[in-house]
Amino acid sequence: MPSASPRDRPVTRTVFLGTSGFAAAILARLADGPHRPQLVVTRPDRPAGRGRRLSAPPVADAARALGLALAQPEKVNEEAARARIAAAAPDAVIVCAFGALIREPLLSDFEMLNVHPSLLPRWRGAAPVERAIMEGDGETGVCIMRLTAGLDSGPVCLVGREPITGADTYGTLTPRLQELGADLLLRVLDERPECAEQIEAGVTYAEKIGPADRTLDPAATAAVNHRAVRALTPHIGARVELADGSGFLGVLRAVVRDPDVTGALRADGDRLLLGGLELLEVQPAGRRPMDAAAYLRGRGSPS
Repeated sequence: MPSASPRDRPVTRTVFLGTSGFAAAILARLADGPHRPQLVVTRPDRPAGRGRRLSAPPVADAARALGLALAQPEKVNEEAARARIAAAAPDAVIVCAFGALIREPLLSDFEMLNVHPSLLPRWRGAAPVERAIMEGDGETGVCIMRLTAGLDSGPVCLVGREPITGADTYGTLTPRLQELGADLLLRVLDERPECAEQIEAGVTYAEKIGPADRTLDPAATAAVNHRAVRALTPHIGARVELADGSGFLGVLRAVVRDPDVTGALRADGDRLLLGGLELLEVQPAGRRPMDAAAYLRGRGSPS
């Protein structure tokens, strides 16, 4: 018996919860089809940048551009926010990189489907794409799962895989995961596959990226430091501490010259090296990005 065409499939009324640029890309795809959200919920505007001006989350900007109803509650679990979601009468609430815990009774009030960019149970948590690159994983992917009280531990409905190449950065890998995630989400809403409980073997956690994760380690190999640069480019940025204690130098691009060599930051002619890693493009504090040779000409040494 032939499967139903997209025109014949039932429409799912949705509400979308998300915050990041990754989530905004998923929202755009969702809004361009039959499951267009009745409401988008995101985080409040926050001060950002050196000027600390109020900045809207990417999902808020996307929702306005798409002409979607938008709510930005301080706390999504509070009664007023739950009532706003309930008023939209969703069949399913889609969650993607929302950035805040969703608790009872909201969890049980609606079917909640989470778009998570990893191959669960590997890399549950806040920074799965970055951690996969940092650890040298050969592949990652996207899971569509039912949200539960545990951290990314709910049943998985559909999985897609994506290779990570040795040249991938966060900036090159993420668009492929966004496309994959949107495809999988639409399939789940159209086809309603059964969801299977995750196995507990092989669970890893992708902790939020902190200052220590950004800072390249002279005692680590060039291969390890290079993966950190790739994982944090272009959105967060890796950095190396200057020997004179004056601060940090941002690292935007680098290349491995000797993968197993460690060592402190040093100049070699017009080359800037951290062990066996050559830094190609850097950004001094408060200045624009520049190639390493230009940085060395202006500073004289990396210390």
